[in-house]
Amino acid sequence: MIARRHAIKFLVCAAVCLAVFLVYRSLGRYSVDEIEQSVRSIAGLRLASAFVFVILSYFCLTMFDALAVRYAGKPLPYANTALASFTALSIGHNVGMAALSSGAVRYRFYTRWGLTGEDIAKVIIFCGVTVGLGLMTLAGLALLLQGGGAPDFLGLDRDMRIALGLACLAGPAAYLALCAFVRRPLKIRTWRFEPPRLSLALGQIAIGTLNFACVTAAIHQLLASFTDAGYLQVASAYVTANIASLISHVPGGLGVLEATMLGILPSTASIGALVAFRVLYFFVPLTVGVPTFLISEAYYRHRGGRYSEQTVM
Repeated sequence: MIARRHAIKFLVCAAVCLAVFLVYRSLGRYSVDEIEQSVRSIAGLRLASAFVFVILSYFCLTMFDALAVRYAGKPLPYANTALASFTALSIGHNVGMAALSSGAVRYRFYTRWGLTGEDIAKVIIFCGVTVGLGLMTLAGLALLLQGGGAPDFLGLDRDMRIALGLACLAGPAAYLALCAFVRRPLKIRTWRFEPPRLSLALGQIAIGTLNFACVTAAIHQLLASFTDAGYLQVASAYVTANIASLISHVPGGLGVLEATMLGILPSTASIGALVAFRVLYFFVPLTVGVPTFLISEAYYRHRGGRYSEQTVM
């Protein structure tokens, strides 16, 4: 148990150090003049509205955890889950391997608040499923709602978009049916999954889709200064790029997100908009998340690691 606790501490420290290094390395790919010029090219109102959507996205992410602890049977005050979620994801988004990096940070918080290792595993799995449901639902809606019969930026004609859209929505529909009608845990070899209540499953799909809709809206606002690509087109491109980033396991999808979206969207789309998005969505939260994590570590060390019913921070 002691060795495991020290291993978790080491992993968390390594994740924080790697995140800080990645900020330095990532920004180092662009000169100060390039970043400044890119940001200056974006209208102030567009930049501000994009940041609002970023804030809304992180709020949705805190709701992932709020639903997840209820699924685990260990509901906590929202302030606690919001602190754990934001701190973990602001670091995990930049480090990559989110289930491992953000999971280690979540472990530090939730064990103090009475959750067991099994409970935390349920939280992590629940949040991962919510991500998948949100991506599939947004992709399906974006493909189905795009009008016109001409091929889109992905080279898909109307019939292909409808077929793929329905296929994407079939996943969330099957998940809802599973949660509605299956009352016992599903076992695949050593893996065991307990379907959540239907109300929680509906919450997963709603909040997961809203999260990625907000992220897409942020990117769309930044790209609007450089291209006339519509929201649904940006949504399709973002979902594709996000899947590529998840498959690559590159920290924060660094380079993969930009390359994929620039390959899908019109050539007039500026890398400057995507650089601005990376700063707003990845680096700004990280500059808040790392100090918050360090302060919380000092706070709980001073309190002796005991759970407090009082509102954290």
